[in-house]
Amino acid sequence: MSSPGQLNIVNDRMMLKGDWTLRHYAHLRSRILKAGSIDSSLAFTVDLNQIGALDTAGASLLAELLGTEQLEQLLSQTPQVNEERRGLISITIKSLARTDQVPARRSFSASQQLARIGHGVSEFAAQMQLLTGFTGQLIATCLAILAQPRRWRVTSFVTHLHQTGLNALPIVALLSFLVGAVVAFLGATILEDFGATIYTVNLVAYSFLREFGVMLAAILVAGRTASAFTAQLGSMKANEEIDAIRTLGLNPMELLVIPRVLAMMVSLPILTFVGIVSGIVGGSLVCILALDIALPQILHILEKQIPVIHFYVGMSKAPVFAFMIAIIGCLEGFKTSGSAQSVGEHTTSAVVQSIFMVILLDSIAAIFFMEMGW
Repeated sequence: MSSPGQLNIVNDRMMLKGDWTLRHYAHLRSRILKAGSIDSSLAFTVDLNQIGALDTAGASLLAELLGTEQLEQLLSQTPQVNEERRGLISITIKSLARTDQVPARRSFSASQQLARIGHGVSEFAAQMQLLTGFTGQLIATCLAILAQPRRWRVTSFVTHLHQTGLNALPIVALLSFLVGAVVAFLGATILEDFGATIYTVNLVAYSFLREFGVMLAAILVAGRTASAFTAQLGSMKANEEIDAIRTLGLNPMELLVIPRVLAMMVSLPILTFVGIVSGIVGGSLVCILALDIALPQILHILEKQIPVIHFYVGMSKAPVFAFMIAIIGCLEGFKTSGSAQSVGEHTTSAVVQSIFMVILLDSIAAIFFMEMGW
């Protein structure tokens, strides 16, 4: 039958008896606090063999009572302690030593800052190299199956088209409508000072045809679909389903990646068109209700004063953004190590990378179209 641990100090002798286990932790803790700090200059005689049962909780209390260094010294001077107990105490001492270490102060020297910048640049370059290789592998697989219709995954393509396109229509339409209304309110507020509120229609049309329609749709898809692709493929890798696909002689690129990429490239232009229409409708509604601009006048401005080239500019960016978002989402899914933590980290990374690449490509496209006069 177990007896609670005891701590008694008589003159220069410290007597430790009973079971030093988690069950008696509170009792032993109170006894240690009552004993107060132990003067390390005094030579106490401690006999570890009088202790009954011992676990990590009891070993941590011994380290707190005697100090890790003194306990380690006592352990080396007591050869009769059995190996099991000696190992338990040693592991506890090492664990407490690691937790007690003060973290080193981060260096802010110029060399250290340059090293961190170089490390980040090298990681970015490695990621771009991996993304380029993955893109090349995808294109090669597409060309290989292009002339073999029996290898086309039509069912998977339609399923992903439904998930990435149709299910995202309501949120894209609603958000674009609200942003269109906000842009119209803001434009009317500024243009009213110049007596040019009629140009609010032009402002909304230009902004959504060229930028906002495709950008809002792409960012929503990046947060909604890229994360889904990474989580799906990451979970499959964690469950070793991708390895099973390879074992069956199937190509994961052909089976899992191509249908997702093609579905994204079809659905994002549709979402972009819906976003453009919804944004212009939202801005037009504000013009009708707040600025007293008649609907026929709005339609006349859209028909006569807004060149169709702006619509083509906006729509031309949608497939490029879709391809990049889908590639990043699938690549991050394949990069997961199999644990739940890795799936979460790569899902977050996929969303961040997708949004970053969308904004970067949009900036490059804006400069290109400006130089081309489009």
